[in-house]
Amino acid sequence: MEKSGMKFKWKVAFLITIAAPVLGLFWKHAQPVLENFGTEEDLVFADIAWLLTASCLVLLMTPGLSLFYGGMVNKKNLISTMLQSFISLGVITMLWVVVGFSLAFGDPIGITIDGVKYGLIGNPFQYLFFDQVAELPHNTLGPTIPFILFALFQMKFAVITPAIITGSFAERVRFIGYLFFIGIFSIFVYAPLCHMVWHPNGLIGSYFGVLDFAGGTVVHISAGMASLAGALFLGKRNKPNHEPSNITYVLLGTGMLWFGWFGFNAGSSFGANGTAAIAFATTTISSATAMMTWVLFDRIQGRKISALQACIGAVVGLVVITPAAGYITVPESFFFGAIGAMVSNLAMNAKSLKKIDDTLDVFACHGIGGIMGMILTAIFAGKEGSSLLHGGIGVFASHMLVLIGVCIFSFGMGYIIFFVLNKFVTLRVREEYEEIGLDMSQHGESL
Repeated sequence: MEKSGMKFKWKVAFLITIAAPVLGLFWKHAQPVLENFGTEEDLVFADIAWLLTASCLVLLMTPGLSLFYGGMVNKKNLISTMLQSFISLGVITMLWVVVGFSLAFGDPIGITIDGVKYGLIGNPFQYLFFDQVAELPHNTLGPTIPFILFALFQMKFAVITPAIITGSFAERVRFIGYLFFIGIFSIFVYAPLCHMVWHPNGLIGSYFGVLDFAGGTVVHISAGMASLAGALFLGKRNKPNHEPSNITYVLLGTGMLWFGWFGFNAGSSFGANGTAAIAFATTTISSATAMMTWVLFDRIQGRKISALQACIGAVVGLVVITPAAGYITVPESFFFGAIGAMVSNLAMNAKSLKKIDDTLDVFACHGIGGIMGMILTAIFAGKEGSSLLHGGIGVFASHMLVLIGVCIFSFGMGYIIFFVLNKFVTLRVREEYEEIGLDMSQHGESL
């Protein structure tokens, strides 16, 4: 009976996968809103070249994340953990083309304040199947690059966000349940946050004035809080303590993440310009500072300096700088890396958090790192009147209010998704399958 139910679920998933592109062929294209688009004369070839490169760099981060996570888990779960990150390239790419991009950057659907409409979500039908997403530039979203390039660059952010969450419930989640989760999370958590923060008329970015240069709120806080929800919902592993399978993979994955992060942050300038150069500099300096702060802080606490901890520190530095990369100075980026590393290190080693089986400490690194990045952005980033140090007390207050709201939204929605999805597809593997390992029990593969 259970096997027939499983076959039915897989058939449904297969039909959905096939049906999406078939329906796309018969989709009746709406007439483009011509005033939204520029002409080929508006394209800047240097910007196009840089955004193409940046998009490739951000795509590289997801395989890098798979190595980073894969090297940390038990050998019997290495393939499964890596595949959980890698498969996001397939699932989210398709979903983004069909409806994700439209939900994130379609015309605002939301509330009207003082006669101005602020979006909570985008119109899901506006860019369905990338309708109107072609070679001409969009006047507000990317005035110097083809609109399709803007959409593909943003797609890479959508791909890696749910992949980050996998580290929290590694070694105990069923693969089919995970596939459904990342799709639902992308629609109900990522897309609304992306719209509210990055759309020109989004509620968080436009009305509250929250600064998020490259995804501290949209990517890291949302993934970090959903990770906490996942770890709490799925519970502890039967044997939570283990030795990392391959530190070499972790080092290689960290290098790929660091390299790709230049596209992640510097690419968010959307042009080959000075802001991209500043973001490039602050990104690498924050990461370097965080790595050194992390290992020295470990040593002061009586722990050995390890390659694994150095890699974690470097990634935390990248997380913390993300929301402010193009808004701050080089000296300030040292402060971001150092403070972010110490706070995340304390969180990772806190007894209260150790009671929660967050397998790869995603909440401590991405959740706490993203929160610290947002707080520090509200203190340092911007010009006069746009941060606490520049007299923007109101702006700082709005950042803190939004921070609380985003944390509650991401955690709450994450937990609801886990809870409801588990009613239809059992998310946790059986005890005997967990003992065998996910590589063999879920995929029939081994090293």
